[in-house]
Amino acid sequence: MERPKRIVADTSVLINGQLGVRAEAGELRSCEVIVPQVVMDELHSLAAQHRRQGWAGLEALRNMSEDDTITITVHGNHATVDEIGAGEGRLDGIVVDTAKRLRATLYTADNLQQLAAQAEGVEASLLRSEIRKEDLEFVQYFDSDTMSVHLKEGMPPAAKRGGPGSFIMVTLSDQPLERQHLERMADRITDAGRGAGGMIEIEKPGAVVVQYEDYRIAVTRPPFSESIEITVVHPLVRMTLDDYDLSDELMERFSEGAEGIVIAGAPGSGKSTLASGLADFYSERGRVVKTFESPRDLQVKPGITQYTKLDGSFENSADILLLVRPDYTIFDEVRRREDFDTFADLRLTGVGMVGVVHANSPIDGIQRFLGKIELGIIPSVLDTVVFIKDGGVEKVYELELKVKVPSGMVEADLARPVVEVRNFETKTLEYEIYTFGQENVIVPVAEVPANGIGGIAGERIRAMFQKYDPNAAVEILSENRVLVKVSKHLIPSVIGRRGSNISDLEKRLGISIDVDELDGEAAPAGEPVPVSLSESKNALLLDVGEEYASMNAAVYVGDVFLTSRRVGRRGQIKLPKRSEAARRLGEMATSDEDVRVSIRDSQIPQ
Repeated sequence: MERPKRIVADTSVLINGQLGVRAEAGELRSCEVIVPQVVMDELHSLAAQHRRQGWAGLEALRNMSEDDTITITVHGNHATVDEIGAGEGRLDGIVVDTAKRLRATLYTADNLQQLAAQAEGVEASLLRSEIRKEDLEFVQYFDSDTMSVHLKEGMPPAAKRGGPGSFIMVTLSDQPLERQHLERMADRITDAGRGAGGMIEIEKPGAVVVQYEDYRIAVTRPPFSESIEITVVHPLVRMTLDDYDLSDELMERFSEGAEGIVIAGAPGSGKSTLASGLADFYSERGRVVKTFESPRDLQVKPGITQYTKLDGSFENSADILLLVRPDYTIFDEVRRREDFDTFADLRLTGVGMVGVVHANSPIDGIQRFLGKIELGIIPSVLDTVVFIKDGGVEKVYELELKVKVPSGMVEADLARPVVEVRNFETKTLEYEIYTFGQENVIVPVAEVPANGIGGIAGERIRAMFQKYDPNAAVEILSENRVLVKVSKHLIPSVIGRRGSNISDLEKRLGISIDVDELDGEAAPAGEPVPVSLSESKNALLLDVGEEYASMNAAVYVGDVFLTSRRVGRRGQIKLPKRSEAARRLGEMATSDEDVRVSIRDSQIPQ
C-alpha cells in the first residue's frame, strides 16, 4: 500500500486560505496534512487577539478535518519561552525542521520560507493567493463621480458621490450586507494588500488599512467596531497648480519664498489633492521631493519617493530623510505631537516642508501648532497657511515675527514679540499671536468702527497728508496707530525739523503716526497701452495683454497716479478688492475710460 503524501503546513498558507482551496479542489485527497504545534499556538494567539488571520487559519483546519480523504496531524511540542523570545525566525525554523525530519513537502505562502527550506534540501511549494482587481467586489460600486464606498454589516451599500463640498450620499442597493459576505470581501482585500500592487499600511487587532493601487481601504471589526465595516476611498481627480485659480503673487511665493507651507481644511475638502499638486510642481522644477504618509495615498509622479513610518515613527523616518537631502518634503496628515515636532525639526534643518492638517478655519491651522513649538520660531516653521474649502483655495495667510505693542494696547512698555498673521492677497492684518500672562494667545485684530480712525477720521488724516503729497496713502494699523505713506523725497517735510510736524499732528489727532515711503512710487511715465477692465471674485482685473507679462506698470486714474504693479503671466494686473488701490480706483474713476496704464520697463514690445 502506497504511503500517503505528507504535507507540512505553515501559518501563512493556512491564513491566506490557499491550502483550503487546494483541499476543496480535491488536490489533497489521500494526503496527510501535518500542522506543527508551534503553528497551532500561533493561530490560537492570533485568534485570542481578535485577529481575523487566526480565526481564518483555524476554520481552514476544521473544514479540512471534515474531509474523510484528508488526515490532519498536529506534530511536535509547544514553543518554549526561549524560542518565542528568539522571534519569528526561530519558529519558522522549527516548521522547516519538522518538514525535513518527516521527509514531507512544506506548503507556504512566504517566499523567504520557501527559499530557506529549499536551501536545506526540503521540497517546498509556494501557494500565493493571486487576487486580481476584478476579484475585489468593491470595484463594481465605483464610477467616475464616486469619492468613497461605505459597506457595513446589516446596512445596504452606500457611496459618496460628487466633489469636495458638493457630494451626496446615495444608496447602491436595497439589500443589507451580511456579515459572512463582508468577511469574504475583507479577506480578499487583505490578500490583495499582500500581493502585487498592494500594501498593508496598518494592521492592528480589529483594524487593517490597505493601499491597493489608488484605492485606500479601511476594514474594521469587533472589538474595535461593533460590527464589520469596509470603507474604500478613491481619488476622483488629479490636479496641477494650474487648475487652481491662484494669483501670480501666490505662485511666485510658492516658487521662491514659501518653504514652511501648511495646507489646512476640513476632512474631504481637497487638502491632499493640493499637496499632490505642490509635490509635482516642485518636482517639475528640478527639486528633490519626498513624502511622509501613513497610509501612503498621495497621487504623485513616479520620481517622488513616498516614505511611511520607519519602525512605527516618523522621527525615525526623518533620520533617513536627512541623509537623502530633499529640497521639499510633503508631510500628509500632521496630527500627533510627535508629528509637529518632526515637522518643525525638519523645517529648522533647512528642508522645505508642506504639511497637511485638519482644521475648520485658516487660523485653526496655525492654532494646531501653538503649544507644540515655541512661539518665537513659528514664523520660521510655517510662513504660509493655505486654507482649502470645497476643493479650492479660499484664503491664504502669511506670518511674520515683529517686536511691537499688540493692537489694542497703548503703553510702549507693553511691546513684545508678536507674530502677525496677514491676509496674503490684501496684506490686511487679521490676527496677532503673542504671550499674554503665561499663555500664547491668538487675538483677532478687529475692524475699527466707522466712527473711529477707520471712518470719517481716516479721510481726515488722508486729507491732512495730501497737503504734502496728493498721492499720500493711509493704512489703519489699530485704533490708536496709523501708517502714512508718501513720496520718498517728501518724507522730511512731513516729519518736520526734529519731528515737529508729525508730533503736532499726533497731538491734534490723539494717535501714533508712522511715516514710510510710498509703495510703488511713480517713476517717469512709460509707454501707454490699451487696457480693459473686469473683475473676479476677489480682485479688479486690468488686462493689458500677455506681451507685457512680468513687466512693471503704472496705473493712473486720469492724471493721478494710483499704484505700480507687475503685470501677471496672463497679461493682467490684479488689484485685490480690499486693497487701498482698488478702493481709490472705485472712488475716483467714473468710467472705464478714466483708467490708463503705462508700461515702465525700458524694453517695450513692438
